[in-house]
Amino acid sequence: MDHVVSILLSEFVTHDVKRFIVSKPENFQYQPGQGVEMFINQPQWKEEEGRPFTPTSLTDALVLEFTIKRYPDHQGVTDKLHTLGAGEGLLMTDPFGTITYKGPGVFIAAGAGLTPFLSILRDVARSGPLADHHLLYSNKTAADIICEKELRHYFGERAVFTLTREQNENYYHGRIDKAFLERHVRSLDQHFYVCGPDEFVEDINGALEELGVSAELLIFEE
Repeated sequence: MDHVVSILLSEFVTHDVKRFIVSKPENFQYQPGQGVEMFINQPQWKEEEGRPFTPTSLTDALVLEFTIKRYPDHQGVTDKLHTLGAGEGLLMTDPFGTITYKGPGVFIAAGAGLTPFLSILRDVARSGPLADHHLLYSNKTAADIICEKELRHYFGERAVFTLTREQNENYYHGRIDKAFLERHVRSLDQHFYVCGPDEFVEDINGALEELGVSAELLIFEE
């Protein structure tokens, strides 16, 4: 394993998402949007298959932040991670991934698929307002939205939040599909950053290509 790190702090962001502040290995470098494979550094968990997680911190921060959703039905790594606190050890690989910032565009996410975008958005926002950037973000309910206040601060009216399992007058209702994209995407000649469950990414990429978006403008985890 490339790096041994320790949890410094963990706290809830939503009812089933926690942010973990983790020690940063010396000379550890990554591009915003890239991820690592993480393992729990305990004898009974070392042989468990690792899980990919994306640092959501700024790249020059002295620590690493991970924003991780718990999936209790799996009874696996995320479920166990949510029981760990300060002082617990983790193992992680060097960074990898194809989601990196290419320029202004539309960020399209479902649920925890937002996390690769957080480091990107935080980094870009340091240079000024995200005037040429848009967000389309789908969740089951309002309680599931990660970092909603921060996202509204970055995007203002250019953030579109939609809920699939809850009717709420403060949000759109329904899935992000071709019809939804037609209503909310003004230009097809820009970058489209897509992240979420595999089926979501496949459906969104397919819909965008049907609408005329060039494959070279689609940025997702390949």
